[in-house]
Amino acid sequence: MDSHIKRVEIKEISPIKDRVLVTEMKFKERYSAGGIFIPSDDMKVQGVHPRWGRVYAIGPDQKDVKIGQWILVEHGRWTRGVDIIDTDGECTIRMVDANAIMLVSDVAVVDEVFGRPM
Repeated sequence: MDSHIKRVEIKEISPIKDRVLVTEMKFKERYSAGGIFIPSDDMKVQGVHPRWGRVYAIGPDQKDVKIGQWILVEHGRWTRGVDIIDTDGECTIRMVDANAIMLVSDVAVVDEVFGRPM
C-alpha cells in the first residue's frame, strides 16, 4: 500500500443497490500441490482467468449471494482493492460486477488448476 494513503478503521460497510464487495481474491504467487513455485501471472496473458473471492458485504437489492459465500467472478470484472481495518483486522476489499458472478459456493473452493485451496 502507498505510504500516502491512510488506513481507515471501518465498523460497517453498506453497498448500495445490488453491489457486492469481496475479499480474499488471490493475485500473488502460488505453489502447486507438489511444491512447485508458480510466479504471479496477474497483468499477463496467462493471468487472464476468473478469480474466487469471499463475499464481504452486499447491497439491499442483491438476491443472488450472501455474505460469507465464495463467488467466481469473470476476469477483470472487479475494482482495484481498498485496504481497510475492520473488527477482524486488516483486509483488502473489491467491488465486483454483480452480472459477472459465474458460480457461488458456501465453502472455500479448491483451485483445480494448482490443487490447493485459494
